[in-house]
Amino acid sequence: MQQTRIDQGTAYWHKFKDRWPNIQALAEADLSDVLKAWQGLGYYSRARNLHHAANIIAFDLDGAFPENAETWRTIPGVGPYTAAAISSICFEEVIPAVDGNVIRVISRFLGIHSPIDRPEGRQELEAFAENWISPQYPGDHNQAVMELGALVCTPRKPDCGACPLNEACLSRINTPGETPEPPIKLGKTTVRDVVLDFHVIVTDHKVWMRQRPAPGIWAGLFEFPSNIHPGERIERDRRTHFPPEPPWKSLISLGALGDPFHHLLSHRKMHVQFWLWKGSLSQGYGEGEWTDWNCAEELALPRVLERSWKDVKNSALLQIR
Repeated sequence: MQQTRIDQGTAYWHKFKDRWPNIQALAEADLSDVLKAWQGLGYYSRARNLHHAANIIAFDLDGAFPENAETWRTIPGVGPYTAAAISSICFEEVIPAVDGNVIRVISRFLGIHSPIDRPEGRQELEAFAENWISPQYPGDHNQAVMELGALVCTPRKPDCGACPLNEACLSRINTPGETPEPPIKLGKTTVRDVVLDFHVIVTDHKVWMRQRPAPGIWAGLFEFPSNIHPGERIERDRRTHFPPEPPWKSLISLGALGDPFHHLLSHRKMHVQFWLWKGSLSQGYGEGEWTDWNCAEELALPRVLERSWKDVKNSALLQIR
């Protein structure tokens, strides 16, 4: 839910619970099935961590869930916020759960103008959160502050009149009637331009597919052979009708497959182009195997392929005939 709309995330949650109703079932699942069920959400490392965590809890901890934040943070994929949220809400540990909503409420209440993505601002915020947490009802307290940020102290046009912290809020006092400036962040992550070439190698009704190695981007997912290298839009535009030299012999180039397009990740802006090649069933092209198009579609695919799959498949089959 941190990077996904609630309605979309809820649908995935129900799908996961229906297929793997308990921690043992998820632990015994094949990772490729978990990745396929996750397809469309992005951030696939979370799916791998979820599966890894299920294995640890089911087998190493005999199915017993940790009951404090310190132990939860030893579980793959569980960071400070998740650990605190689980331990306070489920096990009443007195520890603040600080998510984006909580950061906004506290930084506005205290009038923190130090960047909250730097130590000075973060330390002031976390010190207050630790003193503020209810020792009797820590889970209720954490959920209440999260809801306050989500429903009342919103990023834009907060409803200050409905806020129980209204009278003591320094941001409201100092800037009445205006959207508070906090929380303040010093800077955003630099987004790099890269060129991503997909080589769609086909013959008859089969396509060459490979599984991406770990670690790295899209680890464990399936794709057409590809290569990524630094580049900018101007380079992509110049190369649209000039396919890169493939590392495999005896391939027949059928040119660009569709127009180049952009695909955004958190740290990368990808300039994507598909290239169509005619291969031979008697040969292999690096790691991977010949796969029927319908079977290939059932594999766990990166979002960039999922969104383009139908057009790529139809265009490739049309040209290969």
